[in-house]
Amino acid sequence: MRKILLILSCLCSGFLFAQDNYEIQVYGAPTMEKGQTMFELHSNYTFNGQRNILKGVLPSYHSLHETVEITTGITDNFEVGLYLFTNYTPDHGWKVIGSHIRPRIAAPESWKLPIGLSLSAEIGWQSSQYASETFSLEIRPIIDKTFGNLYLAFNPVLGVTLQGADKPSAPDFSPNVKAAYAVSKKVSLGAEYYGDMGPLNNFNKLPEQNQAVFLVADLYLDPKWEVNFGPGFGLTNATDGLVMKLILGRHIDWGKKKKTQVKE
Repeated sequence: MRKILLILSCLCSGFLFAQDNYEIQVYGAPTMEKGQTMFELHSNYTFNGQRNILKGVLPSYHSLHETVEITTGITDNFEVGLYLFTNYTPDHGWKVIGSHIRPRIAAPESWKLPIGLSLSAEIGWQSSQYASETFSLEIRPIIDKTFGNLYLAFNPVLGVTLQGADKPSAPDFSPNVKAAYAVSKKVSLGAEYYGDMGPLNNFNKLPEQNQAVFLVADLYLDPKWEVNFGPGFGLTNATDGLVMKLILGRHIDWGKKKKTQVKE
């Protein structure tokens, strides 16, 4: 497993790609189980992106984004996630540029809903050199459903700019969608869509919207590890043109570890 992850990391490190967000991911509805923690590394490199400084924000061209995410299950249906954002841009070096916190709650199993349902709220700060929204709030409803080998997820995200170069009069609407098919117990193949339409009360014109599609693979080669990677393609002029992302996740079950120590 370690050899496979090392190979994937080496292959992707040369051409990873970054969008405005530092974690290119469509969320599933389940929260982390109580007593479990997930450590994730989101790696994104801009292979073909913005080359000019816009509204004080450095260009994304050949920038490497590395985000550390730590998510811990507090109860059976409530978790808290912490993010640390870093960025390497040629001629500007490597910098820590911000952090976010993300509590999330899921509908309890006792409700017996026909779909998975949860809600997250992410708030935090990013440097004005790297993001036009320096202080922001994100509300993310999460809906998912599995039909046999087919998995579908929908995140109709609302983004609120609390401080930044542009502060719209209404929340931005950013729908994220994922469809994946399990070709085996350990491999799923699918597509992820990421959009940013602009303010709810006045959507941007299509060429000014951010829209991208990723062709992704999810690997479940070991119960403790999760891997998500694949190329993405910008669909509008405002979107970086070619994308590659890699997410490595490692589960740790603190409760089971303690039980093992007691037995010994």
